[in-house]
This record gives sequence, C-alpha cells and structure tokens, in this order.
Amino acid sequence: MKTVLSATLAGALLAMLSPFGGAQADDSVFVGHLKDVTGATGFVGKLYGEGVNDALVWINAHGGIDGTRLDFESVDYAYEVPRAIALYKKWTSQNKMVALQGWGTGDTEALISFVAKDKIPVLSGSYSGHLTDPTGKNPKTQKPAPYNFFYGPSYSDACRALVQWAEGDWKAKGKEGKPKFIHAGDNHPYPNAPKEACADFATELGFEVLPPVVVSLKPGDFKAQCLTIKQSGANYVYVANLGPSVVSLVKSCKTVGTDAQYMANIWGGDSETQKTLGADGDGYVFVAANAFWGDDAPGLALVREIAGSETPRTHHYIRGVCSTFYMKEAMEWAKAHGGLTGESIRNAMYARKDWVPKGLEGVCIPSTWTPEDHRGMTKVFIYQMQNGSEIHKIAETDLPRRDDWLGY
Repeated sequence: MKTVLSATLAGALLAMLSPFGGAQADDSVFVGHLKDVTGATGFVGKLYGEGVNDALVWINAHGGIDGTRLDFESVDYAYEVPRAIALYKKWTSQNKMVALQGWGTGDTEALISFVAKDKIPVLSGSYSGHLTDPTGKNPKTQKPAPYNFFYGPSYSDACRALVQWAEGDWKAKGKEGKPKFIHAGDNHPYPNAPKEACADFATELGFEVLPPVVVSLKPGDFKAQCLTIKQSGANYVYVANLGPSVVSLVKSCKTVGTDAQYMANIWGGDSETQKTLGADGDGYVFVAANAFWGDDAPGLALVREIAGSETPRTHHYIRGVCSTFYMKEAMEWAKAHGGLTGESIRNAMYARKDWVPKGLEGVCIPSTWTPEDHRGMTKVFIYQMQNGSEIHKIAETDLPRRDDWLGY
C-alpha cells in the first residue's frame, strides 16, 4: 500500500511552513504510523488514521517535541499482519523508530514480543484487553505487554459495560427470567478479543450466554445468521464487527424479523453507520470514549484546528487525536527526563494520573497508566441511535479495576 504522507514530504512542507528549518530540522526522531484504509477495517481505520496523521502534522507545525521534529511515515497496511510486521522491522532497523502509532488487534498482538524486546512503545487502535497486563500477573493474560498502550476502555471492559447496561434495561422493561446474550462477529482477533471475558461477566450478572454466531467482517447477506439469532431467542446481541458488516447484519435481521437489542463495540457505531442504517438503526447502542464533534467541550477548538475544517469528524477521528497527543506529551516528558528513547517514552506514560493532554480538556477522558496496569481508563460512555438521524448518550459507567479482569 502507498505511503499517504511520507516523512520526506512532510519534512519538506514543514521546512517551508513551520518553525523548523536549517540545522534545527535535523533534530528529529522517527514515529511509525500503521493505518488501515483499504482493508477489512478501513471503514473506520481511515477516519482514526486521519486523526493521527493530522495531529502529527499539527505537532510538527507547532514546534514538534520541544524543538524535535517528528519524522513519521503513515502507511496503509490493508489490515494484513505480515505487512505490519514487515513495516515494523523496516522502521526499527532503518529508521530507528522510537514509538509507533498502531492499529489492528491481529498485528498489535503479533508484535507484543517484538516491541517489548526492542523497547518501542505502541499506542494502538486496538483496545484488546490482552494488551493491558504489562507484567503478566493475571493467569488469564496471554502474554505480558509492557510496551502496549491504547486510549479508551478495553474491548472487554466496554462489552462488560454493555451487558451491565443490558441488565438494567431488562429490569426497566419489567422482563422476567434470564435475559439471553449472544456474541455476533467474525472469527478474527478483533471481534474475538472480548468474547470470553464478556461472556463470563454476562454469566456473572445472570444472563444465559448462547453460542456465538460467526458474522463476516465483509458485508453480505446475513439472513442465515439472523435466523439463528432469532431461533435462539437472544435478547441482547453484542455486535463485534464494524461498518458495512454491521449494516448488513442489522438490515438482514430486520428482514427476517429478529427481535433483539443490538449493542456494538467502540468501532461498531458512529454517524457514518447511522446514515446508512437510517430508521433501521433506531435503538442500536454503541460505545464511545471521548467527546463528539458537536459537544460543548473546550478542547474541541483544538480538534477543529488540527482538522483544519469545520466539517464534522467522527468520534474515531477525535480518538486518533487523543492517542497522538498522549504520545506527544509522553515524548515531551521523556525529552526532559533522559531523552527521546523508547524506554523513556514508555516510562513517561506512567508520569501522570487522571491525565488529559493540554488543550484537549473535555475531549479526552482522564487516563492513568501504571507499571502494573495498562488500563488507561475503565469509564465507558454508551450512546444510542434514535429517530433515524439522532445519536444520544444514554449511559455512563466506571467499571471497577478488578485484578481478574486485567489482561483479559
């Protein structure tokens, strides 16, 4: 896939437009940026990637990291793990990469051991709970992930918040008996990431957990899967995919008359999806982790400046900005405390509590990472599509930091 904005091009532009120039432009560090535009998750990947890319450009145009320019390469790897690994190896060997803005669950989990060995901090677009245990102290942790971070609740915690909401919804509607919960998603690391952890919590809350239904990440006719959901009697369906696949699922299920409440992960709901669903999306709930474009939050002024336009952007774009600004401030701390190395940037992620990047107040949720716990936040916002064109926040919860949920 093609480089969207190469470091060379960005550098040339910034040499003309930014405070950098001459000898100062030689003071730089390399940051890799993996994004998906053309692959299975490109529907949201391109939006999040634009947020990261625009934030990196903005940082360089405003003095970089206290005078150090970010030499970066933003590459569409089409959601293919081998390509991501090849790029990672190139960037570490040839570019001396000090940090990585990553993307998908498959590639991020595949790189856990690489980045730990090379001491390269990764801020990913994957929120897999498997990335949150830096020491491996929980027996359920698949692999210690000391250099992995992400901004937002883990997929597992987000799904736990949804079933917690569903428990209240069931009671509020005066329903009796055990509500039935089902996971619907592709057999792939991203949809699978919260499957077991969320099912365990649903069981703990009294749900009857049904066998999962496999739904492709690629859009299609999902009437067969919807008939399975209908015949199972599922009341609450966890939607683990995103974009066109979600639209196909919801519309197919409406066609066959499935009567269930759909609850989507953080990538499975947004204004773009709602435009396609229209009235078929009414009642659909999904997770978010930051302010929306039209909210009344002071930090949105900076987001609009970074975007360079008043054209509304999705919450995925804004989350990309948050992720990049956490890295920016970690790099600033690192530069002042030992230098811009991967290890010092990782250590800088632990330097603050209830951390909101400067200028993004009200946009990014306060986050805290520690050497023992890489769950930056456990707060989960739940939104709902209503009346064909409206999206409203309907719930907010802050889950406990249970030890048995770390890394799971």
